[in-house]
Amino acid sequence: MNMKNWINSPITKPIPVLSFPSVQLLGITVRELISDSTLQARGMKAVADRADTAASVSLMDLSVEAEAFGAPIRFSDDEVPTCMGPVIDPDLDEDEHEEAAEALEIPEIGAGRTGIYIDAIKKAKELIKDRPVLAGVIGPFSLAGRLVDVTNSMIFCLTEPNYMHTVLEKATEFIISYIKAYKEAGADGVVMAEPLAGLLSPKLAMEFSGEYCRKIVSALQDDEFIFVYHNCGNTASVTTESIVHAGAAAYHFGNAVNMEEILEKMPSDVPCLGNIDPARQFRGGSPESIKKATKDLLSKCGSHSNFILSSGCDIPPLSPWENIDAFFEAYREWKA
Repeated sequence: MNMKNWINSPITKPIPVLSFPSVQLLGITVRELISDSTLQARGMKAVADRADTAASVSLMDLSVEAEAFGAPIRFSDDEVPTCMGPVIDPDLDEDEHEEAAEALEIPEIGAGRTGIYIDAIKKAKELIKDRPVLAGVIGPFSLAGRLVDVTNSMIFCLTEPNYMHTVLEKATEFIISYIKAYKEAGADGVVMAEPLAGLLSPKLAMEFSGEYCRKIVSALQDDEFIFVYHNCGNTASVTTESIVHAGAAAYHFGNAVNMEEILEKMPSDVPCLGNIDPARQFRGGSPESIKKATKDLLSKCGSHSNFILSSGCDIPPLSPWENIDAFFEAYREWKA
């Protein structure tokens, strides 16, 4: 499939980041889902059979890549895995940070759960034939922040920029290799999540995120394989220059920003996806509230030819399927 033509054609169906609620459809736990490639593929297929989406999007699990580097991860039966701490001690002095960054080993593809997630995409492609299959990966600054300490990552950009660049270079090299493995497994593209860039000023966002995202996208995007860049930070509306600099085929925004404002700032020929609140509406809302929120968003943004309806971020596990169904029903009613 020519994915560049696909993403730039009139897409008439929503593309929510919808994968973890497959646990309800399969009757399994999140812990089981993230540990088994067959269950992930079956879950993606179950979602594709239930939800009339334009594309199938795999798990947005931002712990996978950090775990491969050695970060400690918390697992549970009903929540998305969480990175619990850095790989490099943030309390080291500057010289020690430099030494630790230089010594940081880039994992082999297959380390941790990366092999499971790659195999899941390969199996999903065998099951899902009627729409593109997009894998999920973390962005470079979001990974680097997990390796050096999320809380201090922005401070290190100001006080120890060389340290951050060394970690970012290694994170970027790993992400390129990881996405290449997804591409070889048959993925039609990736959703690359860079939420931590939302901590940065426009200048820092360009230097420590935009430039590295562009390197990743340039290395792998082509006519048959696309990037959808995701940023759910509340500063996305003021860092659009660094976001667009990534060169992705499409951009996905979180519910922390005004989607109408984003569409006015983004190039009109670039597809922009968003941004129904995943926690407040999909997880905690009702069929009535999500239908209203969806129609309100469509009334404001639906006239933009580059707008594609989506969730604001990954829809949480255990989000009621009645709410998810109502989201699609609202879209059908609006379109009719």
